[in-house]
Amino acid sequence: MSRLHKEVRLVARIGWLRAAVLGASDGIISTASLILAVASAAVSRGDILLTGIAGLVAGAMSMAAGEYVSVSSQSDTEHADIAREKRELADDPVFEREELAQIYVARGVEADLAREVSKQLMAKDALSAHARDELGISEVTTARPVQAAFASAATFSVGAAAPLALVLLSPINQLLPVVCAGSLAFLALLGAIGALAGGADAVKPTIRVTFWGALAMAVTAVIGAMAGRVV
Repeated sequence: MSRLHKEVRLVARIGWLRAAVLGASDGIISTASLILAVASAAVSRGDILLTGIAGLVAGAMSMAAGEYVSVSSQSDTEHADIAREKRELADDPVFEREELAQIYVARGVEADLAREVSKQLMAKDALSAHARDELGISEVTTARPVQAAFASAATFSVGAAAPLALVLLSPINQLLPVVCAGSLAFLALLGAIGALAGGADAVKPTIRVTFWGALAMAVTAVIGAMAGRVV
């Protein structure tokens, strides 16, 4: 006798996980880059902290607004598709039932069985069946603008706080290497956590986020040093 077990659906994490990883990594990279750029120009710790805090606040607000607008656009498209599908179901339910059956046939289901499945699913909830199998819209993957916005803003703030903490804790003469090394370590940890939360191997995501973070920080540090000499 087989036992029923609850399966872990990792795909359900896609929405918030993407926003969370993006927000946290952007917070670390952008704030650390700002700090390194300003520190390379040989300014005081107070100026460095002020720049980092301004970057945290502005970045969190920008991430929230951008994520909300972006995901809202996706949500608007989903609602438009569902409204059109609802009209088509009302105008020609027979055609829509056959259309759904042909989707199952294309997936390998026998034609007669596909038509019976289509008939039964549409008898229960025709719109949900078409939204899921024709449009690819389901409860798991549907766009959630507010959730994405809050997740991005919150995780950006957490990520940005990490290099700011390093500024406070490191000696002023060691600030550059401490912020750089510490931020890269945070990025590597974030890449590993994000990969594990999504059920993926941790090596490639960790290398990927660390490499691009190092490149961004290196470029801004060089620009900051050059600007400091000019000024």
